[in-house]
Amino acid sequence: MLIYILALLALIITIVNVISVRTIKDGPIEVLRSVDVLIPMRNESRNVVSILNSVLASNGCKDLSIYALDDNSEDDTGSLISTFKVNKLVGRKLPENWLGKNFACQQLAVSSSGEFLVFLDADVRLSQNAIAASINKMESLGWDFISPYPRQEAGTLVENLIQPLLQWSWLASVPLRLSEYFPNRQMTIANGQFLIIRRSAYESVGGHESIKGEILDDLEFARLLIAKGFKGGVADGSKVASCRMYQSSSELISGYTKSLWKAFGGVIGSIIAFSLLIATGIIPLLALNSGYLLIVISRALAAIKTRSNPIYALLHPLSILLLIYIFLLSLFRHQRGTLEWRGRRVN
Repeated sequence: MLIYILALLALIITIVNVISVRTIKDGPIEVLRSVDVLIPMRNESRNVVSILNSVLASNGCKDLSIYALDDNSEDDTGSLISTFKVNKLVGRKLPENWLGKNFACQQLAVSSSGEFLVFLDADVRLSQNAIAASINKMESLGWDFISPYPRQEAGTLVENLIQPLLQWSWLASVPLRLSEYFPNRQMTIANGQFLIIRRSAYESVGGHESIKGEILDDLEFARLLIAKGFKGGVADGSKVASCRMYQSSSELISGYTKSLWKAFGGVIGSIIAFSLLIATGIIPLLALNSGYLLIVISRALAAIKTRSNPIYALLHPLSILLLIYIFLLSLFRHQRGTLEWRGRRVN
């Protein structure tokens, strides 16, 4: 009975969020204030051309500047950036106690001057109206930051099993509108793939230096902003942005391994999270419990809303088993001090 209740609760929260989640619409909008697009890049030769062309095609922002930082790349990322009419920065040597992306974002922010800071990962692709429409939504809500969650693209089976869990995890567990009225750390959602922050708020909390050693930089920065009294939150950005984070199964496992050990807030949080995932995602199928159907419906609704393939909702138990494997691998490597990403240690 408890498993059924938990699955039903997840479905109810999903339905409410699918109906009420803030959504970025892909339409023409005009933004008159200054906007800086900040793109950190390390070994991103496969993405440089597409991301910069995507941003350069942006409409609606009358005062838009683009800053791209070559973070000590070992490929031709730097030379590719140089072929575009953007502000190219060369990353400084990584200081002690800083993680690479956090330091890159800090360098980009202090080198720019716009009122709105748009942090973009190199594997994101934007519609022409994405930036202007997102800032317009942010201003209409009176927010200091907004995280328009991109559509998560997937190619391999492993990607299709894991990537949809990103949006479903918060659509099925966090009452989003309630979190806007009662902001707190536990209900804060953010994705650094596409994150917009007012400069005044960014500087007020000390920029990325305040989270310089945090592996979950996007989430921790959003939590910091909320803790300091600033307003903001997540929005469905699947109509204006997309992202294929990884190009292969092995790359996905490596990417998630670097940070999954920290994703649930420590040992106790991880035990609680995975107990719930096993109770609602695996046990109902083994026991032929109707809770499995409720979770599948929840997954399918989240997939349809965020424009991913709902058929993989049927494989939810397999997704959870794979997630558990990656988490244990992440925890093992963290304990051994062998976590790496793009040639750098991240422990």
